[in-house]
Amino acid sequence: MEFQWQERKRRRRRRFESNQEAEQQQQQQCVAGLESEQEVGEAFFLIYTPFWLTLCLGIVVPYKLYESFTELEYLILGLVSTVPLFLVPLIIVGKIFSFFEAFACLLSSRIPSFYSILKADSGKNLKDRYWVKANLWIIIFSYVGNYFWTHYFFTVLGASYTFPSWKMNNVPHTTFLLAHACFILYHIASNMTLRRLRHAITGLPKSIQFVTEAAWILAFSYFIAFLETLAISNFPYYDFVDRDSMYKVGSLFYAIYFIVSFPMFSRVDEKDSSAWSLGRVVIDALGAAMLVTIILDLWRIFLGPIIPISESSGCNQPGLTWFGRHGSS
Repeated sequence: MEFQWQERKRRRRRRFESNQEAEQQQQQQCVAGLESEQEVGEAFFLIYTPFWLTLCLGIVVPYKLYESFTELEYLILGLVSTVPLFLVPLIIVGKIFSFFEAFACLLSSRIPSFYSILKADSGKNLKDRYWVKANLWIIIFSYVGNYFWTHYFFTVLGASYTFPSWKMNNVPHTTFLLAHACFILYHIASNMTLRRLRHAITGLPKSIQFVTEAAWILAFSYFIAFLETLAISNFPYYDFVDRDSMYKVGSLFYAIYFIVSFPMFSRVDEKDSSAWSLGRVVIDALGAAMLVTIILDLWRIFLGPIIPISESSGCNQPGLTWFGRHGSS
């Protein structure tokens, strides 16, 4: 009798230990299954995205709260949407919150739970964490985009901002902030789709892989550009002379940003490459920004505006378009 009782006790202990080992292996596989350190940061950015999207496109725009906004409210909206991308991972990485275990494997079995993300990232130096590098890359790229390329929207696409805002180089501060949150989302989505595409076409000849990937980047870039233009169409204070032309042709102009940036951003800490230093991240982002600037200016010079614009706009003038004063409210 005593022998049977001890035997049952041993079996229960073995089952308990076996279950514990299985749970540990599952958690390890979830983290070890990452294509690279990119996915650690990507999962956080994806989890955060619904919060700022709901705030901007689900509350402020549908309920027209912007009608009572002053310069301060617009600035606060931008800060509330963007600052958590820096502060949240900085504060919570390495801490254990059992609630986040509910986020296990968000989109597929290859993406870890938020709980696993925190543990995987906790032992890293701040400068080595992917979310830091991703934010830095996008800060530089989106800053150049707002400070310089917005003036191409004024002169080539006939865009204008008419909402109250403090400005730098005649570009609202709010757009600098919101562009960062938007660009993070776009580039993370691009990373995930490119990763899956590359995995799917691994067995094809190199030339076909290149053509397939290039075609996807072109199509996805245009889709993102068109989708953003459509998404903000209900906001009346970001206006275009010809909205129909902006949807069709202007989206292609905007897609140039991403045709360059999507493949370049995907290289940051990608699989089978050495970890990038912050210096390399800065240089890469500046290189991408310079290439986009060249292409946009070639469009301005050789193709011109997509709508009739007066000579005073400076679109057809030599030099750089942002030297003039365009898009004034």
